[in-house]
Amino acid sequence: MEAFCGTWNLKESKNFDDYMKALGVGFATRQVGSMTKPTLIICQEGDVITLKTVSTFKTTEINFKLGVEFDETTADDRKCKSVVTLDGDKLVHIQRWDGKETSLVRKVEGNNLTLTLTLGETISTRHYVKE
Repeated sequence: MEAFCGTWNLKESKNFDDYMKALGVGFATRQVGSMTKPTLIICQEGDVITLKTVSTFKTTEINFKLGVEFDETTADDRKCKSVVTLDGDKLVHIQRWDGKETSLVRKVEGNNLTLTLTLGETISTRHYVKE
């Protein structure tokens, strides 16, 4: 888990608008979401992990324990049942709502973090660099 802890700045995003569209995010919110360059702050205290996404548009924060399901309200206001697990060198975040499921997989390589967002056939990748 230690490799994930730190402050990460978004540098590049691919196919994010299509991913938001697949989630059902409205046009205006997608426009803002596509232009926003969020900072991701990950820290761990004991067995509780905090994942905070900070941007000029919106700040969200989730606190969780690995493998324990929790209620999450996403940046686009979906109410999800979520679970985060550590699978080898990947942090796997699954969100379930209204019979749908999406995965957010974070992988760290050196000072780079890649977030792969998958919903059905739609895949988006977002690349972050450690501060």
